Amino acid sequence: MPDLNDKVALITGAASGIGRESALLFAEQGARVLCVDIDQDGAEQTVRMIQDAGGQAAACRADVSRAADAEAMIAAAEQTFGRLNVLFNNAGIMHSDDGTSQDTPEDIWDLTMNINLKGVFLGCRYGIPALRRSGGGSIINTASFVAHLGAATAQIAYTASKGGVLAMTRELAVIHARENIRVNALCPGPLRTELLMKFLDTEEKRQRRLVHIPMGRFGEAKEMAQAALFLASDASSYMTGSEFLVDGGITAAYVTPE
Repeated sequence: MPDLNDKVALITGAASGIGRESALLFAEQGARVLCVDIDQDGAEQTVRMIQDAGGQAAACRADVSRAADAEAMIAAAEQTFGRLNVLFNNAGIMHSDDGTSQDTPEDIWDLTMNINLKGVFLGCRYGIPALRRSGGGSIINTASFVAHLGAATAQIAYTASKGGVLAMTRELAVIHARENIRVNALCPGPLRTELLMKFLDTEEKRQRRLVHIPMGRFGEAKEMAQAALFLASDASSYMTGSEFLVDGGITAAYVTPE
């Protein structure tokens, strides 16, 4: 398994889902982890789970859509652990009022863009200088399979925001490739996480999504953590600007198997 010995990682959205599972796994594989979330109690719970397993971690509250908070979380990583080697811009929302272009309220569009897209931009804005100071490192931005395919259940703001993350990841990768800074996008398929299950809040909605997945099941946050570990580690040292699809085959499927 790839390891992160002697690495410092900052993970946003670390109070639950992919963020929490990645924080636990990164720490298990030797990283010191700054667990960032707007939900400070949840972030601190993740820290306690890491510490109870013998790892090293600290918590930081931040609203990733605010520049001052993004700057402060990067400073906290350097002040607490001395440097930054891995930046996992994972925090995101999928609002229940996000629907079609006709019925999605403008404030929900703005909120989704501010967290899902601007939050990644601000993480990179303040995180890249820290990675330079440590001699380089890995940035992972959480996009989605819907950056490649339209969603079967309308979520226009979410889909657009994740498409933006993917495009931004490519440009960042090109710009910073010769600084020993790698930038890749993790593109999860539909997952059995609170984020998606609260959005797919009826059995009909869940089946509408599930029928398109060749593997016939929702993914798990732990499976995304394994993919993030690979992108964070030196095992992926020749990867940058990549779209790492971990999606149960959904983007490969033209027709759904019987």
